[in-house]
Amino acid sequence: MLYWTRSRVNLAETLSIDKLKRTFFTLLLAIVFLLFTPSIAQSKLQFSEGEDGISFIRSLESLRDLDYQTWQVVAYPKDLSGGPLVLRIVGYPGTLRLDHPISLEVHAGLKDWRLQDITLLNSKLATDPREAAAEFDLSPLLNDLTNNRPLRFTLPDVFNDLPIPPYVVSEWRSLPQKSILNDKD
Repeated sequence: MLYWTRSRVNLAETLSIDKLKRTFFTLLLAIVFLLFTPSIAQSKLQFSEGEDGISFIRSLESLRDLDYQTWQVVAYPKDLSGGPLVLRIVGYPGTLRLDHPISLEVHAGLKDWRLQDITLLNSKLATDPREAAAEFDLSPLLNDLTNNRPLRFTLPDVFNDLPIPPYVVSEWRSLPQKSILNDKD
């Protein structure tokens, strides 16, 4: 009987130690995973250099519309003095032709906006024979937004629904505060 009691105690200790080891290993694995895995909604703000050597920050994302067409969506300051933000939407050249001016319709729940087409004010885009890009004044939208909500873009005769995730809206809203960086200092 004494032997059976000792083996039962040893078995209980072994099970307890195994449980502790498993718990420690799981906790360690969870910590390593959290520390070394990048966030899914990680910001992708990029530094770019203007023609005069002044650096500025822009938001650059590739997004798919509901027809699985990929679009490049870029937000950047209109001029390097921190002016209004411009939203450039670029499609794959040769697959579409954008006629200007055309307003971008933005939907967010119960609110709607129409962003003005300013493509023809950009001399490089106005003379580009590919006609695969359009620019819009993003300031009215950003001035009216109070949070980082998902948006839906509609560009008549081009795409019906381009979803814009909240993390992209967050990038756009953060641009006016930190758009210009002079690296000559």
